[in-house]
Amino acid sequence: MKFRFSSLAITLAIIVLAIATSLSAQNSTPQPGAAKRAITEKDLFNFVWIADPQVSPDGSRTVFTRVVTDEKHTGYETSIWMVATFGNEDPVRMTNGKRDVHPRWSPDGKRIAFVRGGEKDDSGKLRPAQIAILSLAGGEARIITDLPKGAAGPVWSPDSRRIAFSSLTTPEDIEKEQRKKNDAKAGGATTGANTKESAAPGSATAAKADPDGDRESDIHIITRAVYRDNDEGYLDFKRHEHIWVIDVSTTSDEPAKPLQLTSGGFDEGEIVWTHDGSRIYFLTSRIDEPYYETPSTDVCSVASSPGMLGGTPEKLATVPMGIADLALSPDGRRIAFHGSVTQPVRSYSQPDLWVMDLAANAQPRNLTASYDFDMGSSVFGDNAAPRGGDGATLHWSPDGRWLFDRVAKQGRTPMVRVEAQTGAVTEITHGDQAVLDFSITPDARTAVVLVSTPVAIGDLFTVSMGGNQEGNQNGAQTRITDANKTLWSQLDLTAPEEINYKSFDGIPIQGWIQKPLDFDPKKKYPLILNIHGGPHAAYGWVFDHEFQWMAAKGYVVLYINPRGSTSYGQDFGNIIQYHYPGDDYRDLMAGVDEILKRGYVDPKKLGVTGGSGGGVLTNWTVTQTDRFAAAVSQRDISDWASWWYTADFTLFQPNWFKAPPFRDPKDYANRSAITFVEKIHTPIMFVLGQADYRTPQDSGGEQLFRALKFLKRPTAMVVFPRETHELSRSGEPWHRIERLDNIVGWFDKWLMGVPHPEYEVRPEKSGTKSADH
Repeated sequence: MKFRFSSLAITLAIIVLAIATSLSAQNSTPQPGAAKRAITEKDLFNFVWIADPQVSPDGSRTVFTRVVTDEKHTGYETSIWMVATFGNEDPVRMTNGKRDVHPRWSPDGKRIAFVRGGEKDDSGKLRPAQIAILSLAGGEARIITDLPKGAAGPVWSPDSRRIAFSSLTTPEDIEKEQRKKNDAKAGGATTGANTKESAAPGSATAAKADPDGDRESDIHIITRAVYRDNDEGYLDFKRHEHIWVIDVSTTSDEPAKPLQLTSGGFDEGEIVWTHDGSRIYFLTSRIDEPYYETPSTDVCSVASSPGMLGGTPEKLATVPMGIADLALSPDGRRIAFHGSVTQPVRSYSQPDLWVMDLAANAQPRNLTASYDFDMGSSVFGDNAAPRGGDGATLHWSPDGRWLFDRVAKQGRTPMVRVEAQTGAVTEITHGDQAVLDFSITPDARTAVVLVSTPVAIGDLFTVSMGGNQEGNQNGAQTRITDANKTLWSQLDLTAPEEINYKSFDGIPIQGWIQKPLDFDPKKKYPLILNIHGGPHAAYGWVFDHEFQWMAAKGYVVLYINPRGSTSYGQDFGNIIQYHYPGDDYRDLMAGVDEILKRGYVDPKKLGVTGGSGGGVLTNWTVTQTDRFAAAVSQRDISDWASWWYTADFTLFQPNWFKAPPFRDPKDYANRSAITFVEKIHTPIMFVLGQADYRTPQDSGGEQLFRALKFLKRPTAMVVFPRETHELSRSGEPWHRIERLDNIVGWFDKWLMGVPHPEYEVRPEKSGTKSADH
């Protein structure tokens, strides 16, 4: 049924007018005949990202998270918007917060729950995010939780009367907060009024309160091998994600008191209500030090009905793998999930789609064991919505015959239908694109998909799936948002050219060439080889600002999926185990040779760059060949042994190496660029994040930089404060721009002869070089 504004929605429309601007007003088309221009690095400031689409229970509307950069370009703002699923109405803004994410419809379709990030306190620190409710009958959104450590991941009960969610809050936090409130009421005179607020979740480990109550220690007492995380910083093992539930009143503005359902020393997640609302299924792994063992996951449930609230959770099964994306079948008898087998131990183990009966001694069944692609996965670019979140990637059809999923397949990401008994896979969407997220209507006849292509960041489309019971999907796509219409009408963007070639040993390799605007095959262009990270990831038909901008600057950009990349099957991905870097480097060089045959690339103006695993291969490349005139290594690893000791996760199992470095130092040395640093003659820049715990800078580019300075070789290092391993994808917007400027600035200097005195030891006038260079 098409959504129409009725009397119920008139009030909502007034609210929307007061707090929001229609996308059409922001995206008015410029005057006809206006000349288009090349994309710039700073166009990122005007990007609009869409994330987490959620179709309403009647299928008529879709809510989503909209992301933009903030006014000062130091962060991102998120808000909840809504669009009619069918028709051509413009999206409208639903919430007026700057940090609103994760919208979820109540099953009766009358309200939307979401997570609202807090404002900054007097010290500049963000207050914890809380659960909020927006009624479609009108009125402002209201916050319904007030937990000291916040609340996240709201999941409605089937009767729309309760919400389950997760929180790191402990009873001690609540007691402390109540003391502070009591002190404030009493004028702050009691003991503890000046107690220092404890560190944010994940930032303190085993802190010990002062016996006098005047302060709480901020030291880290560490007893576990994995004690910090690239995203969270230092982990706090006193705190765990537990499941809470709260009643949601329709008649009172006074919020109910949330109740904690689970407790103990382990995290719980993937909340799923039973269809009668009496229990909640969840996933957990109750192992103190899981890095000593192969992954496993417990599927549990806990009582949620008022008379039996909480209690001891019941373990239904232990699944011998790490699993995610839990989905309950319509009849309540089965669950579906994604998981990767743990035996044999591999560097890369392909994710499959599994189903399991909810019965005693049930065993999971691999639906896609014979389908050799990555279920629940996608190819990646550099512009997934920062901080936008995502929705469920698994959906059952109402009759339980089908499961809807997405899959990374040979550089593309189609949405697929999987037969729940046979595992037969049918593609629903087609073409050179990536489905980043999707939601389906209750009858499973239409999906709302978030689609990205090399010339579009990502917009929502409806996809006709036909009569699902007969598998009659026609895949017709109809656009329902055009978030970047104004900006895109000004830009001259081009799709890349796909190439396929045979590597040195005959293995087929897929890649893409992004060409400069007004490309002339008779001219000679400089080349940038851009290597993806992972290494188990994949480039593909998805938007990548970096490639478009480099091409707009006059470079031919070559990006390739060498062996070890995902989306080409289990064996192709795992072939580099114990041989990384190695033959993947030879795949890349074969790709450079392939493009040189075409005659439009200057062999004396070759550049190479890559981040993370791409940084590893960039380092390795310049130790193996001098064919590149310049290199930029980003968030790299230069010394595998050092990395083994300092990264945020520890290789206690032989995924990439057969033994730890103290037992087999030669293997680590033989694969480390630092071992061969004297062979590096290519001018190389290192781009590093100061808060990067995934590839710490002192185990990567900093080591090579120091060694190359000793050798008096041309080098530079650009260090980004506050940035983690996610710099290129969700770093501070200004930092993302400066990263691009420095990468291309280095190539401009060494490939194009453009003066960049900031890279000299003694910056002088343009056109001069330092003695070291």
